Amino acid sequence: MNFPLPRDLRALTPRVHAWLPDGHATWGMANCVLVAGRGTALLVDTPYTAGMTGRLLELAAGVLAPGTGIDTVVNTHGNGDHSYGNALFPKARIIATEANARHLCAEPAPADLARLVAASDASTPLGAYVRRHFGRYGDFGGLSMVPPNETFSGELVLDVGGVAVRLIEVGPAHTEGDLIVHLPDEGIVCAGDVLFSEDHPVHWAGPIDEIHRATMRVLECDPRVVVAGHGPLMSPADVRAYAEYLLELREAIHSAHRAGRPLAQLSAELVGGDTRPHWGLTERMAILASLEYRALDHDDTPPDLIGLVGFAAGFAAVPADEDDGGHDGKDADGAETAGAVAESAIAGPLVRNAAVPDAVPPVA
Repeated sequence: MNFPLPRDLRALTPRVHAWLPDGHATWGMANCVLVAGRGTALLVDTPYTAGMTGRLLELAAGVLAPGTGIDTVVNTHGNGDHSYGNALFPKARIIATEANARHLCAEPAPADLARLVAASDASTPLGAYVRRHFGRYGDFGGLSMVPPNETFSGELVLDVGGVAVRLIEVGPAHTEGDLIVHLPDEGIVCAGDVLFSEDHPVHWAGPIDEIHRATMRVLECDPRVVVAGHGPLMSPADVRAYAEYLLELREAIHSAHRAGRPLAQLSAELVGGDTRPHWGLTERMAILASLEYRALDHDDTPPDLIGLVGFAAGFAAVPADEDDGGHDGKDADGAETAGAVAESAIAGPLVRNAAVPDAVPPVA
C-alpha cells in the first residue's frame, strides 16, 4: 500500500509550485507549496519523512533560479506530516502561530511516534488500522522535531522576493494553532488541514462551527485556487461544497445529541449512510461525531486520542488483500519500517499523550 512520491512539482503560477502526493484514502501524505521570489523562496509545510522531504528539495532545485534556496518555512499547524521535515531546513526562518508553538509540547517526536506504530497490535482493529496507514513511514528517516523559531498571532505579512504572502491565523479549527497562507497576487490560498480534498476530514480542536468559520475565511480571500492540506487542488466551488458538508454533518450530530442517541449508533449510521462515497476515510466521521458530542456536553477534559482512533477503526473497511497490518516491511522511502525492528512497547505516558501521525493531533 505504499504510495509513489510526486515526480514533479505542479506549477500553479510561474512563482508558485505545489507538491501534491497521491494519498487518497490514507493518512499523512500532505501537500506543500513552494513560493519562489527573487533570490529567495518560502515553503508552506514540510513532508513527513526525511526521504519525502529530500525528494521535494530535489524537485524544488529544478524550478528555483540557480543559487536560490528555501530561506523561510511556514507550518500551517503542528502535526508531524506538515512539520517533521523542518529538520532538513536548519538555517531557515520557521514561522507558525503562537498557539501552535504553545501546543507543540503534546506532539510526539518522530522516533516516539515510530515506536508507537511498531508497538501496535495488528490483531486489533486499532493496531491493524495504525499499521495499515502509518507503517509505511517507518522511523521517518531518523528526523528530530524542530519547532518554529518565529511566531505570531493574528496576521503576518511577508515579502518573499517580491511575492506578497499573508499568514492568517484561523485556529482553533483543525488544531488549536491553525493558519492559512494567502498569496493575493497569485490568487492562491494554502489552507492546511482546515480543508481536506476528496477525503472525509479529521479535526481535533473544533467544534464544527469553528472549522466552518475557518473554511469561510479561506473563501473571504477570494482565491482562484485552493491547496488543501491533503488531496487534489480545490476551486472555490469545492470549498463551498466542503463548507456545506460541515453544516450537514453538524446538523446530523446535533440532532442525534438532542434526541439522546448513543454515539456508537450515530457513528454507524453516518458511516453506513455516507453521502459522499467517492471520498475516502468515511470512518473519520466517527471521530468528528465523538468530539462534537464532547463539545455539546461541555466536556473540556483531555480526550483519549488513541481511543478515538480505535473507535473510528471499528468502522473502517478492511482491504481484501490486507494480510499483515497493511504494509510490506518498507516505508514510504523504501527503508525497513520500525515495525520490523521495534523491540519494546511505548511507555504509558506517551501512549496517553502521543498522536498517530496527523491521525490524532493533540487537542489541548
